[in-house]
Amino acid sequence: MGYTNRKEIPEKYKWNLSDIYATEQLWEEAFNKVQGDLVQIEQFKGKLNNKKSLLDCFNMMNELDKQFAKLYCYAAMSYDEDSQDADKQQRFSRVYSMLVNFEALSSFISPEISALSNEQLDEYIADKDFADYDIQLKKLRDGKAHILSADEEKLLANVGSFSGQFQEVFKRLDSGDLKFGEITVDGKPVKLGHGTYSMLLQHKDQEVRKLAFETYYKAYIDKINTIAGIYEGSVKADCFYARARKFGSTMEQALFNEDVDKKVYDNLIASMHSTFEPLHKYIALRKKLMGVKALNMYDLYVSVFEDADISCEYEEAVEIVKEGLAPLGEDYRKIMDEAFASRWIDVHETPTKRSGAYSMHVAGVHPYMLLNYQKTTHDIFTIAHEMGHSIHSYYSAAKQPHSKADYKIFVAEVASTCNEVLLLHHLLKTQKDVAVRKYLLQYYLDMLRTTMYRQAMFAEFEAITHELAENNVPLTAQTMCEKYLELNKMYYGPAVNHNEEISYEWARIPHFYRAFYVYKYATGIISAVCIAEKILNEGKPAVDKYKEFLSLGGSMDPVSELKVAGVDLTTFEPFEIVAKSFADTLAELEELCK
Repeated sequence: MGYTNRKEIPEKYKWNLSDIYATEQLWEEAFNKVQGDLVQIEQFKGKLNNKKSLLDCFNMMNELDKQFAKLYCYAAMSYDEDSQDADKQQRFSRVYSMLVNFEALSSFISPEISALSNEQLDEYIADKDFADYDIQLKKLRDGKAHILSADEEKLLANVGSFSGQFQEVFKRLDSGDLKFGEITVDGKPVKLGHGTYSMLLQHKDQEVRKLAFETYYKAYIDKINTIAGIYEGSVKADCFYARARKFGSTMEQALFNEDVDKKVYDNLIASMHSTFEPLHKYIALRKKLMGVKALNMYDLYVSVFEDADISCEYEEAVEIVKEGLAPLGEDYRKIMDEAFASRWIDVHETPTKRSGAYSMHVAGVHPYMLLNYQKTTHDIFTIAHEMGHSIHSYYSAAKQPHSKADYKIFVAEVASTCNEVLLLHHLLKTQKDVAVRKYLLQYYLDMLRTTMYRQAMFAEFEAITHELAENNVPLTAQTMCEKYLELNKMYYGPAVNHNEEISYEWARIPHFYRAFYVYKYATGIISAVCIAEKILNEGKPAVDKYKEFLSLGGSMDPVSELKVAGVDLTTFEPFEIVAKSFADTLAELEELCK
């Protein structure tokens, strides 16, 4: 069920990090140069009260950031290839320490700029010489109340040397130290890992799913108090920073940093709560179609329709993705071709490789994609998903200066999920077989269930844990398991057994170590469904608007950027469109199953 080590994998399936640095020695030389250059930042300390010094400082920081980004990405991706490699682990630790030092040395900049009058800041914002930095200046002007003194900012920056370790500790535990054991499948021993577990949950035999589920969760249950301690530390760090920066709550700080109105978050949760009925109805339909006496949480990922899965080898999956994204035009296709041909992608799983999938853009180079490809329909969609991230970054980097190329996390899931929706529409259009159509309709419902409803449930859990911590309530394993189980019952309804193990699910979610991140998956799919419908219904005008959105980077606030693509999340309209899409798809599936 995969490769046992990286050396077994053909080169064409490994990303080519030499596009960043041809050799490790060149990385070392670049690291030493940047480390030496960092101290030059201090020459601007106490001197940012005039245009020339401020502009020179911005330009130097911009160039250092470009170079540091390359160092960091190379080290991080190299480490993700093999989390047990001591040299790679050390390289990543060194560059992470440099990041902390970088932040500490530059910590005086925000307080000094914030000390300028609003009139002076407005003048700089309007000055064409500061065109590349106007967004940063606006953010500083608007966030004056949350900028501390130079000494306090330096202290906070130094706190980062340990306050950010909770995510890293969990990553090491989750990717290397946790032993998930081995189970027997179809008479053969199978070593459990994150990727194989995901695949086994789609196994046709309920007993195999049950065994995989219980064995996999045992690893987390055995370490649950340790994991609870790690997560509690992460939440407390979030609370510390929110208090230190004079925010009313951790959520307020997170939304401020993203330029997102809390109304969007509240609308999301409210819209989920008002549409539980069709979700519960779908879960009940699943139970009926599967013909099981009891439907369990480990039964929700298997295809209801046998022999209708379109899983395939990686090369065939790539061609399916290219065809599905054809509505986005020839230039989009050319970028995809280059990504697949020029080894931007790391394809296969090994035991010590980072789990999951991601896209990482390297300044001045190109995006990279990490996959752990298994022969499942889900993994075909993952290719399209990560390609969406990559080409969003590609367009933004091509159109925006480095200082504005990074888009907000809030819009980060829109392009990726739009690709998934377009791929699904393509498959529904081209697949005439009734069994396959049933499968795809079910797949779409599960996409909305997992990316919209489930991520909204995660978002509620995060809101609960942070509110508890803000009120000085200890985040024990028992408390978090109880809260999580309550949410699981509310979201999934009475048709499914809420197995004891599912109360521990929070303990395996790495995104919880980036507070208030997961709700953006839900708003992302809501935006993506709306955009995909416009592309398919309106053609080139909608595609042009969409590509304009993809090219905006961080040059506008994210809610305004989405308006460029025709989606206004300050209204309930997008939420209603997707709720209707779920209900209509469910009705179509029910009709086909009569």
